[in-house]
Amino acid sequence: MTKEIYCISGLGADQRIFSHLKISDVRLIHLPWLIPFSDESIEAYALRMKADIYGENPVLMGLSFGGMMAVEIAKYYTSATVILVSSIGGRQSLPWWMMVCGQLGLNRLMPVRPGKGIPWLENYYLGVETPEDAQLVNEFRGKTDPHYLKWAVDRIVNWKNEWLPGQLYHLHGSRDRMFPIRRVKATHVVPGAGHFMVNNRAEEINVILEKLLNAL
Repeated sequence: MTKEIYCISGLGADQRIFSHLKISDVRLIHLPWLIPFSDESIEAYALRMKADIYGENPVLMGLSFGGMMAVEIAKYYTSATVILVSSIGGRQSLPWWMMVCGQLGLNRLMPVRPGKGIPWLENYYLGVETPEDAQLVNEFRGKTDPHYLKWAVDRIVNWKNEWLPGQLYHLHGSRDRMFPIRRVKATHVVPGAGHFMVNNRAEEINVILEKLLNAL
């Protein structure tokens, strides 16, 4: 029987980030990002995303900010399974600079606009390693909605979550610069991989996911 996994991409990304994932007897269903309402809470946003999910206790796989959203969506189910990829499960895993940004409201003082950052610095933290990585990231930068981007950054740096799903699996790269591994409790570590490992370490991710999903 084919398993269904609901996938949530990272901030500003779309379903292409999962294009290298090939898992036997698994259907990946991408949940697209929605344009947030003014001052919409992350909980209310998660409830809106939940409307496109069928079944009582789904398997949710989230990448980066998508993982945070997967945790929020899981709160609306009795026993959803959550798979975090290059992500975090709670506020305690946020890097110190993100916490400071949220506490001081620095993100609201600085203009947050698509394509207006420092590409080489963003690529460094994202773990861009190949020309394909760079091209994909550039395409994501060019199409991100500015209202969504500003909202998402604010929700990330101000995330207060301390709850974890009962069935939680966490895949993380040992060289993730966005969310350093020393601050997370990963169940599966990919040696030498960075934040963009779902794209440039897909073969290793596929092996881990296949074994993990066969056990569910």
